[in-house]
Amino acid sequence: ILSQGRGRLHAARPFPAGRPLSFQYVPQGAKCMRRRLQRAGLSWYNQSDITKEEIAMQEPTAALPGSDKRVSRIFLGLASPPYTAGEQNKLLDEMFDLGITSFDAARVYKGAEECLGAWVAARGNRDKIFIETKCAHPSVFGRSRVDAKSIRKDAERSLRALRTDYIDLLLLHRDDERLPVSSMVEALGALYKEGKVRAFGASNWRHERIAAANAYAKEQGLPPFAASSVHFGLAEQVENPWPGACVSVTGEGEQAARDWYKETQTPLIAYSSLGRGMLSGRVKTQDPVTAASLDGFARRGYFCGRNMERLSRCEQLAAEKGAAVAQIALAWTFQSGLNAFAVLSTASPAHMRANLAALRLELSEAECRWLNLESEERE
Repeated sequence: ILSQGRGRLHAARPFPAGRPLSFQYVPQGAKCMRRRLQRAGLSWYNQSDITKEEIAMQEPTAALPGSDKRVSRIFLGLASPPYTAGEQNKLLDEMFDLGITSFDAARVYKGAEECLGAWVAARGNRDKIFIETKCAHPSVFGRSRVDAKSIRKDAERSLRALRTDYIDLLLLHRDDERLPVSSMVEALGALYKEGKVRAFGASNWRHERIAAANAYAKEQGLPPFAASSVHFGLAEQVENPWPGACVSVTGEGEQAARDWYKETQTPLIAYSSLGRGMLSGRVKTQDPVTAASLDGFARRGYFCGRNMERLSRCEQLAAEKGAAVAQIALAWTFQSGLNAFAVLSTASPAHMRANLAALRLELSEAECRWLNLESEERE
């Protein structure tokens, strides 16, 4: 892999067959290196010139319960600008062309659903994309809203905003453990039977509650929760980034949760898989001032000494592999043994293109343990 400015030259046999043969850094405009590659019978290309067909060939997808669509492992997160600020048809076109077919929204993400709905209506591509949205978030005053009335009210509003007659995956945004799972499962089951949702699940629920909900759903002849969205990634969550219970399955105390996800292979749609920018490459361990670029949510949830050490190790491995820090962190997530998907929010197609490349980046088991501070040995 030959780094050339912002682009990247790959020494490989005709793409996409084969894997990169070697890598080293070369200065921009290194024409001599191109000639050497050509004399060796190798092709070269700039990463920014990869076509959407080539990207589609390298970008893995997976199946999710309740859907006959192939779902991209990376969801485009719509929780922040520009997606909450109005129509973004051109930008969404670019993301779709890269192979992003899965979208993460929520009723409380301001204009996110409206933005996605406008694009779907304009392009007529509803059958080609997978929409996951969330309902029943607590009120601004902290009042629980996981009751049947609120669930239906939010779902109906989401359908109108998304300009569709069905939601691929509807998640309850929060739990209220004071309530039995039965009432929530029945509310979701009613929407499922009406065809308004193809599948349902939960966000920020503990795995024990999901297991209880699945057991009740089975008794009622309903499908189990199709997916769970919690925090999962290399950066451990040290405090709730946002108000309310933000469930994480990272860290030493969550091994039982990870074991459950691994055993059941329940699809895990991971939010903040890069620690809300902590492991995106924006923060540099050699320049502490860069941490100021993190917002208050990221600093509260993910900025700590152990995560800085993880960042340092990502930086080391990235330099050795000719990869980006974010690619190393994402590769760890996808190679965790869990049935993991990742929600990534970016307005940059170039950044998303680089994120997609992480799906093909291989890490050894020893490297994964070393990155997660489980070992001091990399081999």
